[in-house]
Amino acid sequence: MKKSRFLIISLILASFIIGGVVYSSMPEKIASHWNAKGEVDGYMNKFWGIFLMPIMLLGIFLLFLAIPYLDPLKKNIEKFRKHFDNFILVMIIFMFYIYLLTVFWNLGYEFNMSLMIMPMIGALFIYISGLLSVAKRNWFIGIRTPWTLSSDAVWDETHKLGSKIFKAIGIIILLSFFVPKYSVIIVLVSALGSALFLVIYSFVLYQKIEKK
Repeated sequence: MKKSRFLIISLILASFIIGGVVYSSMPEKIASHWNAKGEVDGYMNKFWGIFLMPIMLLGIFLLFLAIPYLDPLKKNIEKFRKHFDNFILVMIIFMFYIYLLTVFWNLGYEFNMSLMIMPMIGALFIYISGLLSVAKRNWFIGIRTPWTLSSDAVWDETHKLGSKIFKAIGIIILLSFFVPKYSVIIVLVSALGSALFLVIYSFVLYQKIEKK
């Protein structure tokens, strides 16, 4: 078994075990959503509040296992398979971290949830920047627009630029830890702005290549 897959399965099992251990100590209503100020604005019943995330972790893992076999461009995924497998691990770690924060909060340890999540979001963007730099054309992972999916040249150029943008965003998000009042706004503006820009960029680049 690959090391990354072993770690993923271990984290998923750990999440179910943690849920079972803390179940009796948790309140009947589980805080499950926080607003931009880090204040609770959503609750779930006890069972789903504790076990929804572990179930989601398992579901995401199974989905990512299936992707290399479902994608019509599966041969391209094999070209960056090691990075793809590591991406699954990074996503599971990210969600497991959020799950731990949720458990601790509901056990009575109060903190600014938004502020605690920001460093992990920044790190996730930085990792994704590396993935974008090596990803080959496929239907599931990367900057998937009608124009990147239609041309290897557009895919490669868009991802080359996207990699640099995502790394810059990741660094900005990490620095936003020191200005917590604006951290959520920084994440939203950076993510949505970059996504829109890269969609437009891929379209313009495709048109330029087609004219040639």
